Amino acid sequence: MNIILLGPPGAGKGTQASRLVEERNMIQLSTGDMLRAARTSGTEMGKIVADVMDRGELVTDEIVIGLIREKLEGEKAGGFIFDGFPRTLAQADALGDLLAEFGETLNAVIELQVNDEVLVERILNRAKEAVAAGGEARADDNEESLRIRLMEYYKKTSPLIGYYHAKGNLKGVDGLGEIEAVSADIAKALS
Repeated sequence: MNIILLGPPGAGKGTQASRLVEERNMIQLSTGDMLRAARTSGTEMGKIVADVMDRGELVTDEIVIGLIREKLEGEKAGGFIFDGFPRTLAQADALGDLLAEFGETLNAVIELQVNDEVLVERILNRAKEAVAAGGEARADDNEESLRIRLMEYYKKTSPLIGYYHAKGNLKGVDGLGEIEAVSADIAKALS
C-alpha cells in the first residue's frame, strides 16, 4: 500500500507515519527528514538546502524528486508513506509518473486537517519542550518561519486537496486529536 500524508507543517504527519511504519511495515519517505539530513551533510547540495530552508521557502522539485527516486529504487516492504511530498500539482504528477515507472500505484491520500492558530501554538510548544529537555529546537520552529511555511503550504499545496479528491483518493482526518485517535481515524480511512 502506498499512501500520502497531506497537511501543513506540524500537523503530525511524521508522528503518524512512524506509527504506520511500526504497525504496517511501511517505509516512510519524509522529505523533511531527507532534507534535514542533506542540510547537515556539509555537501554542496546540503548548503543549498540549508539556505532555502532558513528562508522558510520550499526546495526545488528537482531536488525532492531526485531524493524520492533514490528511495523508490530500494526496498519496498509494506509500501511507501509519502510524508511532505507532493507539495504541488507538478510534484503530484511527477509522483504519479515515478510510481508508474516502478510499477506502483497510490492507494490513499490522508489529509490531516488542522486549525492554524492551534498548530502554531503546538509547534512553538514543541520547540520550548525540546530546549527544556536539554536539546535544541529545530531551526525552522519559530513563529516567523512557521507562518511563512504555512503561507507557502496554502498557496502551493492546497490545490492537491481538489486534485486527489477528483481522483477519489482523498480521506480527511482531524489532525488535532490525540495521537491514538488520529491513528485510529487513519486506520479506518485505509481499510
